[in-house]
Amino acid sequence: MTARWFSPSPRGSTLPHFALCDYDMEIIQHQPAFARRYDRELTGGPMIRFKVNGKDRTFDGDPDMPLLWYLRDVAQLTGTKFGCGMSLCGACTVHQNGAAIRSCVTPMKEVGGAEITTIEGIAPMHPVQQAWMEIRVPQCGYCQTGQIMQAIALLKENQNPSDQDIDVAMSGNLCRCGTYQRIRAAIHEAVKHQAAKETA
Repeated sequence: MTARWFSPSPRGSTLPHFALCDYDMEIIQHQPAFARRYDRELTGGPMIRFKVNGKDRTFDGDPDMPLLWYLRDVAQLTGTKFGCGMSLCGACTVHQNGAAIRSCVTPMKEVGGAEITTIEGIAPMHPVQQAWMEIRVPQCGYCQTGQIMQAIALLKENQNPSDQDIDVAMSGNLCRCGTYQRIRAAIHEAVKHQAAKETA
């Protein structure tokens, strides 16, 4: 199965406000290779080589296209969410070489040679994910992938953060449901799980 892409439209994209990703799509059965639009319509940019969740990737489209739209619309990794498009809410948080970044404002030209990790690339039942489940952090859940990615990055730098450390590190990740106390409790719980895992 493949996809045939036509003129720009506010339909057919997971992120309809970005013109380069807005196309009507006709699904064609028994055709080779999905998503050739970047070969046909967005070529002309420099070849960017990087990794996503350990897999080699290349991109030669618009170098100013935000990484978020590559992840969602090209790589089909939709666990990373769009929230604001201005690096204000943290819903789009992923890791670049282990550090938390906002993918909505990170252009593709800045990820050359980098290792990008999304929520899909986190090892199953990571100590943070385990704590999130035990504390039952999510309410609506929309922001939680970004919260988890930010929390993992925090614990990589600080293995035993205080409440203040957590509040500062997580301050750029907004939760409209107001689960901040559960987020803080889950991070403290993740510290225990992480310590137990290291000593096992």
